[in-house]
Amino acid sequence: MTPAAHDITGLLAAWSAGDRQAFEKLVPIVYDGLRRIARHYMEREAAGHPLQATALVHEAYIRLIDASRMQWQNRAHFYAVSANLMRRILVDYARSQKYAKRGGAATHISLDDTAVLSPERAPDLVALDDALDALAALDFRKSRVVELRFFGGLNVEETAEILRVSPRTVLSDWSFAKSWLLRQLTVRYEHDSGTRQA
Repeated sequence: MTPAAHDITGLLAAWSAGDRQAFEKLVPIVYDGLRRIARHYMEREAAGHPLQATALVHEAYIRLIDASRMQWQNRAHFYAVSANLMRRILVDYARSQKYAKRGGAATHISLDDTAVLSPERAPDLVALDDALDALAALDFRKSRVVELRFFGGLNVEETAEILRVSPRTVLSDWSFAKSWLLRQLTVRYEHDSGTRQA
């Protein structure tokens, strides 16, 4: 464990125990890591999105303050929860704008550079969130792998550390999850297209 990781873990423990100053000390230490996650999220959003990476980090901070009673495990756990909060913020915004209703204003995304979906069939954030929820009901760990790697921008080793599994398991889960999600999103696209044409 690096000194920074040790400091973060200690501050998280103090914060969970009710030390309000611990959070103030934590913020500058974790800021760059949270900015990296936020930038990764915002790269997938349409140009002109009203939220920028800095605003996303600040909104996550506000929600993290409410999570002060959480029993933080370590630095990896903190970043995993933060990534989840950022995803929720963006999905809530997309839902409030009703992006899913017409698709024209939807943020189109791809699970990776080799995704088989064509641009016009690329899923929007809300559709992917719905599919991830369905995957979580089937296999929670696989949905977490997608969340951490795709949304959080974590690499295989970082994801393995957070989930406490081997890198090989992460790669296997990632491969399965991508295929499963693409099938779900294709079915949804075909259903929505059929509904619009009817």
